[in-house]
Amino acid sequence: MRKVVLIPDSFKGTMSSAEICSIMAGAISAHFPDAEVVSLPVADGGEGSVDAFLAATGGERVDEHVTGPFAGEHIASFYGRLPDGTAVIEMAAAAGLPLVDGRRAPARTTTHGVGELMLAAARAGARHLIVGAGGSATNDLGLGAAAALGVRFVDAAGDTFVPTGGTIDRIARIDASGLDPVIGECRVTVMCDIDNPLHGERGAAHGFAPQKGADADLVAELDRQLVVGADLIARDVGARVSDVPGAGAAGGLAAGLMAFVGADLRQGIDVVLDAVDFERVAADADLVFTGEGRIDAQSLSGKVVVGVGRRAAPLGVPVVAVVGDIADGFEPVHDEGVSAVFSINTLAIDVSRATLRARQDLATTMDEILRFARAIG
Repeated sequence: MRKVVLIPDSFKGTMSSAEICSIMAGAISAHFPDAEVVSLPVADGGEGSVDAFLAATGGERVDEHVTGPFAGEHIASFYGRLPDGTAVIEMAAAAGLPLVDGRRAPARTTTHGVGELMLAAARAGARHLIVGAGGSATNDLGLGAAAALGVRFVDAAGDTFVPTGGTIDRIARIDASGLDPVIGECRVTVMCDIDNPLHGERGAAHGFAPQKGADADLVAELDRQLVVGADLIARDVGARVSDVPGAGAAGGLAAGLMAFVGADLRQGIDVVLDAVDFERVAADADLVFTGEGRIDAQSLSGKVVVGVGRRAAPLGVPVVAVVGDIADGFEPVHDEGVSAVFSINTLAIDVSRATLRARQDLATTMDEILRFARAIG
């Protein structure tokens, strides 16, 4: 074996994608010491996305101070600048759940800091902004981010304010004429691994607000506010975003960025594969290893394993998925370019126990796969 490409997702709460790459690489070197190993850690747009991009492509982390999840509170934050000048922004780095720490309040949290990061990156010269829409503590339809970019939200008294998830219905008029011109020069891509619409039973509020601290009554109110916001955007901006698959990502941030800056919503793995020039890197590989914490029927919606398989198939390169758990209904992944799937949970123990030995079990599973690969030449 001459060349192997490693491109796993993290096993959520257990191992980062970089850790998985390291364990896989160690096993490969033990059996094929002369093989070239290319590690491309992956993140899904949430916490860790910037570090994953930088690890895979190079570049640098840029520190910034921006508004945190609550208006008036400033925090240390960052974005990533890739070698080609692209900026990678984790919305979680300015408005993520870990930042609220016991103060989950989706009616009051804001994406203003996300817009500040976008503007800082654009003013520093970036002309492609990749925004990871994962891990949010917000439900503000991205209006906070839009305000940071120069959009004005005017109430009935004629005063400008920054809406949050619970105050969207205060808006009497949206004025997007003040959008900072530098943002107009940028291409914006949102990494979005869900297909939920903005509102309704599968929307941002019903789908995700409970984990952000909303009870049933607040979920209903937040959903109503999103309906109001979507109608205002359609009336004043001319963008209809409610039913776009993925519009509900990050509390509607995806919808807001579509409406105000013309963002494209894309599967996170496709954004990553483009950024690392996957086809060029993998074209002469003998094998690609990928993986994720659990593979099931939902993996077909475009998560990492299937995304890698689909892009590797035209190259004729076999893809092996090493995963934490295999669920019923996973078999169609074999029709998507995935040659084989192996679970590291060889003892068939429950998740709480399996996570404690995940690193050891991953190393063991890789060792067995590579022993077989060496045996067949």
